[in-house]
Amino acid sequence: MTQGPGEVVVTGVGLALPGADTPDALLRRTACPVTGPAAEPFDTAARIGRRGHRYKDRATRLALCAALDALRNARLIPSDGEEVTVPGDTVGVVASSNLGNLDTACLTAAAIAERSAVDLSPMSLPNASSNVIASWVAIRHGLRGPNLMLCNGATSGLDAVHWGATLVAAGRVRRAVVIGVETHNAVVEDLLGRPADELLDGAAALVVEGARWAEARGARATAALGPYERRAGLGGCVEALLPGGAAPGVWFTPERYAEGPAGVDGPAAVPPRSVPRYDVTSAVGRASGALGVLQCAAAIGWLARAEAGTDAETGAGPQAAGPQAAGPEARPDAGAGSGTAFGAGPGATPGPVPVPASRQALITSGDDTADAVAGLLLRPTPDRCHPHPPRAPLSAMECSR
Repeated sequence: MTQGPGEVVVTGVGLALPGADTPDALLRRTACPVTGPAAEPFDTAARIGRRGHRYKDRATRLALCAALDALRNARLIPSDGEEVTVPGDTVGVVASSNLGNLDTACLTAAAIAERSAVDLSPMSLPNASSNVIASWVAIRHGLRGPNLMLCNGATSGLDAVHWGATLVAAGRVRRAVVIGVETHNAVVEDLLGRPADELLDGAAALVVEGARWAEARGARATAALGPYERRAGLGGCVEALLPGGAAPGVWFTPERYAEGPAGVDGPAAVPPRSVPRYDVTSAVGRASGALGVLQCAAAIGWLARAEAGTDAETGAGPQAAGPQAAGPEARPDAGAGSGTAFGAGPGATPGPVPVPASRQALITSGDDTADAVAGLLLRPTPDRCHPHPPRAPLSAMECSR
C-alpha cells in the first residue's frame, strides 16, 4: 500500500518578469518600487529559444519560461534538458490567465466576421483555445497528469494554487506545476481602459508537491501550503484563516488594496497596521489572473528572509505603518488559527505542531467589491520530521509510481 503525500509543499519557483528573477528580488522590488524608466520586457527567447515558438502567443511563451524555471528549480528537469526526470503521469499542470490569449480570440472572431474562416492561419488558430497555455506547458515537458486552465477573475491565481495542491492531496498526481501569466497588448488595454505600463507582462510558476515524495527524491521544500479559503468578503476570508484576530507575520494584500482613513483598518478581521503589507502589483503592474501565483512567489522570498533572520532588513511593505508583529517568543497565543507546518522531533509523540501566526504569510486576492475573495496561508517548511509520521488518508486514485 502506498503512503499518502503528507503535507503539500513548494519545491520550485520560476519567474519570467522584467527586473525580478528570484522571489527575493520580487519581494525587494515590491518593498521599494523602482522609479525611472521601465525595465526592458522579458526576453523569452533567451530562456527557451526561438525554434518552435514562432506561432505561439506571448502569454504562452512567458508561461513556458516560468514553468521551465520552476521545474529546474525543483530539480525535476536537468539544467541541460527539458524532459522531466520523473514519470510524466505523476506531474499535472494548472494554469491561470484571464486575458492571456484575448487578443488571439478577438482577432480570430473579427477575421471570421469580416471575411470568412478560410482566411484563418492553421498555425495560429490553436492559440484561440482558452486552455492553450496549460496544454503547451504539458506538451513541452511531457507532463501527462491532469491539465487544468482557470480563468476565474481576481482570485484565479490563488484558486490555481489551491487546485494544484488539491490534485496532489487527492493522490491524482505527486506534483503539479502551477502557472499564473498575463500580458498586455492593444486588445487588453482597450478592454481594461489602462495603458500598457500599468499592466503585467510576465509569468510566475510554482511546483507544488507531496512532502513525502519530495523528500524521497531529495528535493528541498521552500514553503508549506496552509489552509485556503474563499469567502464573499475580505474580512470573512481573513477571519476564517486566522480566527481570533491572530496577526500574521506579513500580509500580501489584494491588488491595489485601499487603506481606510488613519486609525481605521476596515473590516475587523483585517490584520492591524503593524503587520507589514505588500502589494506585488505596485512592482509588476496589475496582474489579474497571475496575481495569486506572484504573491506566493514573493511570500516565499519573505519566508526565506525570516528563516535567515534578515526580514527586519527588508523593511516594511509599501503600505506598512509600523513594526513587524512580534515573534512567537513574545506572543504565547500567536498560534491561534495556525495548523501543521513542523513535524514532531525524534522521541516526541507524532502529531501536529502549531505554527505561530507571526511566522506565516497571509495572501489574499479580491476585495469587498468583488464577488469573492480567496485567501491562503503560506508557512515555513518542516525543519524536523518524525521518523514515522502518521499516514495521510489514501485515495483510490493514488499514483502507483
